[in-house]
Amino acid sequence: MLVYGKQVFFYILNNHKHLVNELFLAKECDKKTFAQIVNFGFKINKLDFKTAQSYARGGNHQGFLLDIKDYEFTHFNEIKKSEFLVMLCGISDVGNIGAIARTAYALGVDGLVVVGEKLTMQGIVRTSSGAALGLNIALIKDALSALNELKQLNFHIYASDINGQDIHKMHFGHKKKVLILGSEGFGLSHKIIKQCDECVGIKMSHNFDSLNVSAAFAILCDRIRDA
Repeated sequence: MLVYGKQVFFYILNNHKHLVNELFLAKECDKKTFAQIVNFGFKINKLDFKTAQSYARGGNHQGFLLDIKDYEFTHFNEIKKSEFLVMLCGISDVGNIGAIARTAYALGVDGLVVVGEKLTMQGIVRTSSGAALGLNIALIKDALSALNELKQLNFHIYASDINGQDIHKMHFGHKKKVLILGSEGFGLSHKIIKQCDECVGIKMSHNFDSLNVSAAFAILCDRIRDA
């Protein structure tokens, strides 16, 4: 799995060195940066710009590329042993999922459950600046069945909804909880909302009723965590 960009390059080398297969450079570095890379102990493979662009499929690699081991998903049976989970339904944009994974990892979420057929982890690792590598992520196909299982395990389930209760006026005393988010365009289905215990929302000003899903998640997650 190829990832690229200076920030994720150094994050992985510093925190997940064991995952690195090969290291590539497509630019001349200053002496300090080059010495830092050499100290990681990997063979440095030099690439010309055209080859690097091909490896990154036209992405902004900044001259720093890594080939790392494929991401290993966590089984749902394992992830449901956690206490604070986030579930994503109908969210497919790699940038949004990566941003959510980055925030989830930074704010101490135990696991991310993504409902879908497949997940492009190469892009998610990159857009999360590497944070996704430290986060337990489960990929499931059936949200309703998963929610039923979690309810049987005494999880309290919060649905993110534009008409939900103001997050700043709520109390979150439940030990085991799930925050579930839907797509920006369609939100969560009625069937899924019926399975949830409470709906939460963010009160906004200026008659503006839309936030990017990753920005909304950051606000909701921080409030639920600290309440």
